[in-house]
Amino acid sequence: MEYIKLNNGISMPVLGLGTWALHGKECEGCVSKALEYGYRLIDTAQMYGNEKEVGNAVRKSGIPRKEVFITTKLCTPCTSYSAAKSGIERSFENLGVDYIDLLLIHEPYSTSLEIYEAMTEGVKEGKIKSIGVSNFNKNFYLDFIKKCEIIPAVNQVECHVFYRQKDLQNTLEENGTHMQAWSPFACGKNNFFNNSVLNTLGIKYGKSAAQIGLRYLVQAGISVIPKSSHPDRIKTNADIFDFELNEDDLSRIQKLDLNKTLFGWY
Repeated sequence: MEYIKLNNGISMPVLGLGTWALHGKECEGCVSKALEYGYRLIDTAQMYGNEKEVGNAVRKSGIPRKEVFITTKLCTPCTSYSAAKSGIERSFENLGVDYIDLLLIHEPYSTSLEIYEAMTEGVKEGKIKSIGVSNFNKNFYLDFIKKCEIIPAVNQVECHVFYRQKDLQNTLEENGTHMQAWSPFACGKNNFFNNSVLNTLGIKYGKSAAQIGLRYLVQAGISVIPKSSHPDRIKTNADIFDFELNEDDLSRIQKLDLNKTLFGWY
């Protein structure tokens, strides 16, 4: 596994397991498999309703807690200072941990600064290692960092070969925030897995379209959290560190960028 350093000096794996839409025993099983296959970052959220399953799988794995990076996120109804304080405690209870590696605001709210104040206090108390945001576009982000005390360590956003968000990444990096990609496969939209460019490069390197798409983002300095409920795909998604795309490959993939969201979050 490769790691990147966040703006507070903490190391975060560049690849993790996304758990959106995974529930119950399926979720716990997928997290367990991911950890078995070498994943060391697990991404969850209160909105997903699976923090308990994630926490159970991490504990049962027997892997030392310090070796597993857990991300979760606050959303409605945690949209005030006091509600965020309660929400943070709820995540601790659900996950069954004594600290959270990365806590994000799931999306922009009119009260984002209130939520972030509660999160900032968690950092000062040593209960939260890193804090950040999710789904903040360039304008939301720039306005937010003018007023917050701690610059977000991460902005987790839609990012894939069809929506690269290079301008946003540049802005984030200029201000010390790392960009992380949710849904790096675009949820299969635009026929991602059958894309001729990705599959042609896959044949060249002995990889799948999915692995080529992930490698493209990782080489661009973007961490990724692909989600899958299939053990074999969970395993192969992590097998992206033994090859490197060359400049011609990167140029071909860049031409796939439509420069527009496929999900409507923005």
